[in-house]
Amino acid sequence: MLSSIERLSRQRITVTAAILACGLAGVGLGACAGGEGVEDAGDADEVLATIDGSPVTMADIDEQIGERLEQLEYQYRSQRHDLIESTLQSVVRDRLLEGEAAARGITKDELVANEIDARVQVTESEITNWYNANQARLGGRSLEQLYPRIREFLESSKRDQILERFTNDLAGDKEISFFLEPFRVVLNNEGSPALGPADAPVTVVEFSDFECPFCRRFKPIVHELRENYGDQVRIVYRQYPLDIHPRAFKAAEAALCAHEQDKFWDMHDLLFDEQDSLDVESLKEKAGRLGLAQAEFDSCLDSGRHAERIRRDLQEGAAVGVDGTPAIFVNGVPVPGGAVPYATLAAYIDAELAREGSE
Repeated sequence: MLSSIERLSRQRITVTAAILACGLAGVGLGACAGGEGVEDAGDADEVLATIDGSPVTMADIDEQIGERLEQLEYQYRSQRHDLIESTLQSVVRDRLLEGEAAARGITKDELVANEIDARVQVTESEITNWYNANQARLGGRSLEQLYPRIREFLESSKRDQILERFTNDLAGDKEISFFLEPFRVVLNNEGSPALGPADAPVTVVEFSDFECPFCRRFKPIVHELRENYGDQVRIVYRQYPLDIHPRAFKAAEAALCAHEQDKFWDMHDLLFDEQDSLDVESLKEKAGRLGLAQAEFDSCLDSGRHAERIRRDLQEGAAVGVDGTPAIFVNGVPVPGGAVPYATLAAYIDAELAREGSE
């Protein structure tokens, strides 16, 4: 699994030795869960079958399973890119090892045996400590039962760590550049509430839910980004109310009704600050406190006229892999981890600014 920093090696920048081996080590054991954009499976007018001359077109199929087809397309592209990226990093690593082995007059296997395998040591106490720390997820199995597997896991983890450090050292005096573009999706943000200029070099898109506690944690980060990056960053809010939050959909409508009166971000902050009062009457009361034209706001909220817009956000989010909130994209690059810390998000933004030459 790639960390947020590891994904930065996808950018068209020269990487340092510390970044070179990202993604080569580690064995994997907070968000509310619930492209190229996604390409169409075929032209809408394409005839796939006829019944007594009456056509069944791709549009008919898309009406039934269009969202599922988009999700499958996204998954395919994402997995394909991840495979290319991990293989690229592996090839770079192997070539560094081969070069060092040739310089020493030995084979690559001999180099790995001497510098990596010979240094892998796992003690009895490490095995016992790992078992004790992870008993809750081991299904009641005894240390004796799991001993060989724990040892193998710890040995593999240590081997990867040693290999990473060794590869970093080999790369220390070399200039290594990666030209593989990051995996991106294309999002249709037209009409969505946004902060920052439309021509900003970096666009941060947040799919969010006003009843989600993790999304509430992300609220101050939005303002911190604006303060620190100014017009270099555009922040776009997309609606993604989850089924597990019964008041989130209406709160999303309220935010868009406030958007009609240029008060989206005021309502955005108030909804998160008062997340325990999102019933309809409370939403109307908040509008009054914000100085909105009450009758217009109430009519908007009662009519449900933004419901379809919210459903479109939900559909597009699902098509590009959103399965929880908040879900963040930086210039279309997915940022894993939900409500990530400011520093993590800033690293993605800085990488995009560097790639665009905007720093």
